[in-house]
Amino acid sequence: MSAGTGIFHSEYNKNKGQKVKFLQIWVIPDKKNVTPRYDQVTLNRKDRHNKLQQVLSPDPDDAGVWIHQKAWFHLGKFDKGISAEYTIKAKGNGVYAFILNGDVTINNQPLTTRDGFGIWDIEKLSIMADADAEFLLMEVPMTF
Repeated sequence: MSAGTGIFHSEYNKNKGQKVKFLQIWVIPDKKNVTPRYDQVTLNRKDRHNKLQQVLSPDPDDAGVWIHQKAWFHLGKFDKGISAEYTIKAKGNGVYAFILNGDVTINNQPLTTRDGFGIWDIEKLSIMADADAEFLLMEVPMTF
């Protein structure tokens, strides 16, 4: 969603008898007063099995949804023992990792379910699944 020139928005669980877990992530845009819009995509879960699946970028022609910011989000669902490298796409960006479930090590930092980890002033980061794991990488600018 791009709030642009302003919108009213709220999130709620329409299934009152069921618990819900979701992430509401706000990214400061690099443009002001743009036309408000809402995008939604359906992602194939198989496209993140043992690899990184891009879900957000600043390019409207790229995979996933696009936003007005030099930011890229990726989901990974790795089997135990799978590793990958992630290369920072824009100078001055850092990465915030959120572990949805399982255990991973990112740049020698062990992380487990619901842990968050921010890292910057790097060109690449290494990811190792210490157990079956699902995680979100959010590459964002570190300055305004």
